[in-house]
Amino acid sequence: MDALSRKKNVWVLPLAVLAVASLIALNELGYRRSSEAAQSMVNEQEKRSALNTLLQQVLDAETGQRGFLLTGDEKYLQPYAEAITQIDDSLETLKKIYATDNAAQLARFGVLSLFITRKMAELDVTIKIRRVGGDSENWMQVVRSNVGRDYMHGARDSARELFANAVENMGNTQLQIDRALTVSRIGVTLGALLGLLAFHLYLRQTERLNAAEEIQRKLLARERIGLEEQVRERTARLTVLANHLQTAQEDEREHLARELHDELGALLTAAKLDVARIRSKIPTDNEAVAQRFAHLTDMLNAGIALKRRIVEDLRPSSLTHLGLVAALEILTREFVEHSGIAVTTDLDAVELSDNAALTAYRVVQESLTNISKYAQATQVTVTLQTSDHHVDLVVQDNGCGFNVDDRQVTTHGLAGMRHRVEALRGSLSVTSTIGQGTKVCAVIPRAFVTVSGDVDSHA
Repeated sequence: MDALSRKKNVWVLPLAVLAVASLIALNELGYRRSSEAAQSMVNEQEKRSALNTLLQQVLDAETGQRGFLLTGDEKYLQPYAEAITQIDDSLETLKKIYATDNAAQLARFGVLSLFITRKMAELDVTIKIRRVGGDSENWMQVVRSNVGRDYMHGARDSARELFANAVENMGNTQLQIDRALTVSRIGVTLGALLGLLAFHLYLRQTERLNAAEEIQRKLLARERIGLEEQVRERTARLTVLANHLQTAQEDEREHLARELHDELGALLTAAKLDVARIRSKIPTDNEAVAQRFAHLTDMLNAGIALKRRIVEDLRPSSLTHLGLVAALEILTREFVEHSGIAVTTDLDAVELSDNAALTAYRVVQESLTNISKYAQATQVTVTLQTSDHHVDLVVQDNGCGFNVDDRQVTTHGLAGMRHRVEALRGSLSVTSTIGQGTKVCAVIPRAFVTVSGDVDSHA
């Protein structure tokens, strides 16, 4: 789908560029044609204006000539004198205009110029005759010869042809303007249609790309969900396996504890009794023998004590027979006796499942072990408090502390405890500040707890 979309997308940009280029080209063509047509219109209008001006100037000259012929007064020649200069200028202007025109028009202008020149010569002759004071019949004959009229008619006819050609050219120019406007209109329409088509294709392509992206997102989300499900399944399996291993470990400890208590304990006790019976039958006047019996009895008592301590470490009998609170009190009291570190307890009486109670006991046990080894503390506080939703177990010391970011919790032997607590859907956290001690906090959800009362004790 992506490859097909890319192939279709290839045409969108060229089509849009073509639309823009076509629109620009057609507008430019229309502009140029319109500009040329407008300039041609201006030129033709200049021709008509110059022709009208020229004819009017000839009429002014003729009017001045007639006034002077009739009156002989020079003041009537003022229009004539002004017209003479203006006619020359007008002819020069028209000559420049028609110089760029076609040969036919240039020829017509040549005829017009010839008639105008002859007309002005005829006017000049009559004026000169009148000035010398000749007989009026002389200049009247010139006038009656109709030569001037013919020249004027010829000039008018030539001018009329030029006028007609100018009007025709203006009509053609107007057609060019209309065509240019039509072409521009068509170009704008086509450009707009091409632009709309390109925009439509762009929208369709965008929709396809969005649809493809949505499908890709769904596939990725599905894969992510699948991976998350696999992670959850594997995590659950690992959790089950870890719990199984911990349970097996505790079962093995319990088995070893029973074996040591039943077998080794019985052997040591029997040996101690045998030693006592043998000692009672042997005379006590032998000092060396008495010392040997005393030493043997002390070693058996030490072995029995060691067995008892090992059994309690493997599976505390106090936890099984007396409950969590009593077991923690015994544990802290023994810790005080062995380490010499003061311990303060604040323990709420609670009933937990066997697994939860054992987990809480191990957390305190491991924490106290770490404190005795590393903390250099003088005071320890053990707190067991209940709330509406959970139980908080806190072991805090005033020791040297450490940098939690630089030192893993596993260094203190609490990684397993963390897993035990998390297996109960709880949490275990370790906070510490150098010089201010360490705090281990285990939170066990309320689902594993039944409140029975409150107990405060100090050891």
